[in-house]
Amino acid sequence: MSPRAVHPIEAESYRILHSRADLSALPPLTRAVTERVVHASADLDYVTDLRCDEAALRAAHAALRAGCPVVTDVEMVAAGVTRRDLTGPVLCRVTDPRAAPLAREQGITRSAAAVRLAHAETGPGAVWVIGCAPTALVELLRIDARPALVVGLPVGFVGAAESKAALRESGLPAVSNVSEKGGSAVAAAALNALLYTEESR
Repeated sequence: MSPRAVHPIEAESYRILHSRADLSALPPLTRAVTERVVHASADLDYVTDLRCDEAALRAAHAALRAGCPVVTDVEMVAAGVTRRDLTGPVLCRVTDPRAAPLAREQGITRSAAAVRLAHAETGPGAVWVIGCAPTALVELLRIDARPALVVGLPVGFVGAAESKAALRESGLPAVSNVSEKGGSAVAAAALNALLYTEESR
């Protein structure tokens, strides 16, 4: 596969980033994820806020190249996955017609219902990317998902930090952050970092 073309604005953004933060001591994939999240958000707080595990990132990197499914909590995250040619299917079931009735029947949010629907479809080994709904992350932790990786970066004042702390405590392979910040663009950026990185640098 030919190398990805880098737009001059992106190159300049990375130059500015590197002038403000030295990330050279980070392991290769952790550095790639951190750099792309900071680039996407223009928020240097992520340098210390993100929590990555290099071994988990290496395993997910391999799983993505083997065509594992990617599941997102909202369509905005799915839309931000920009190298779909390197992955299996990219799924988001929050707008599935079955999600709202299931949510009402089970007394859960539609985002949580979408997690159940997606897991029934993909089974174990998927990469889950959650950037909006803390309840989706909580539901993922309740089921036996056995993910290749969870990018858990939901945003908000209600439940976001707590759901990410629960993710770290679960022992699942994960990328998360400590604070309440996050969001769809940040979550997609973390995944794209793995898709853009052809091999460990």
